[in-house]
Amino acid sequence: MTILRSERLILRPWRDEDLPAFAAMNADARVMEFFPNCLARTESDDVAARIRKDIDTRGWGFWALEVPGDAPFIGFTGLSVPRFSAHFTPCVEIGWRLSPAYWRQGYATEAARAAIDFAARALGLNEIVAFAVPDNHRSRAVMARLGMTHDARDDFDHPLLPESYNRRRHVLYRLAMPRP
Repeated sequence: MTILRSERLILRPWRDEDLPAFAAMNADARVMEFFPNCLARTESDDVAARIRKDIDTRGWGFWALEVPGDAPFIGFTGLSVPRFSAHFTPCVEIGWRLSPAYWRQGYATEAARAAIDFAARALGLNEIVAFAVPDNHRSRAVMARLGMTHDARDDFDHPLLPESYNRRRHVLYRLAMPRP
């Protein structure tokens, strides 16, 4: 099982004891501001089960984030294969979701850099992508800090969201992978 380490973080497989904190995050309107809705506990557990299955199957995915000596679970960061078709798929995306208590401390960027290093070194990827709704300035700032670039011609309507949803439009960022 793959475990990644950065200066302040451990990106690790999920544990059952992560589920209550993950559910609390997914029920927080601040965390879920750019999603169609907050998640009930059962929905959150289903998402965690899918994430865990991806890690078990591939050996990588959205790893649980731990701050050693401070917090056993602050959210997730990692890599995923989108479950939809679009002009940029198939691809591997990088993503993150953190508890608000850990925002604005550089954790998302630090963890994403560890995941990017893994993607380049272990997976040999040529590119990764990230996407978000245009108003999600915090995530877009992380993408920019990672060196990802945005071209408005790549923007798309997320096919898994209802056509009536007012945040269906997403911006796409790309990163040509560094060679180790």
